[in-house]
Amino acid sequence: MSDFDDLLTANRSFADDFQLGGFDGVAHAGVAIVTCMDSRIDPLNMLGLKAGDAKIFRNPGGRITEAALEALVLGVHLLNVDRILVVPHTRCAMASKSEQELREAISKSAGQDASWQYFHVVEDQVASLAADIRALTAHPLIPDTVKVGGFIYDVDTGLLEQKF
Repeated sequence: MSDFDDLLTANRSFADDFQLGGFDGVAHAGVAIVTCMDSRIDPLNMLGLKAGDAKIFRNPGGRITEAALEALVLGVHLLNVDRILVVPHTRCAMASKSEQELREAISKSAGQDASWQYFHVVEDQVASLAADIRALTAHPLIPDTVKVGGFIYDVDTGLLEQKF
């Protein structure tokens, strides 16, 4: 028995009807999405896209980090990306708790001190989103021809609101 048997069984069912074999791996709709790791977000379906249409990068808070920038530069230059959406969301733990509150919760859960761990909390989502958009549009390897938009996703309605 494996701790993953339920997932492996589901994977076998998924593979029975698998249609993406031999796919080229580029973003066929030219879209890259940076969003949060929150499981309430379905990045493709929320935009009417399907597998193969977009490159998706997820992290806590949906922030433009160094790793996100790396992925986006690759996407723009090698994977057909010409539009980038940065999409944090409502009711995000990264925007509703302080760094100290997260460290305390993790310390309690882990049973050891987590005061050294940085969690990149977001004190003001709109201001952070604006900074992320500026970081993208100022990046020397993201050309001006790439369209960059900043949105907030509402996890209770499924709607996107464009902020930038």
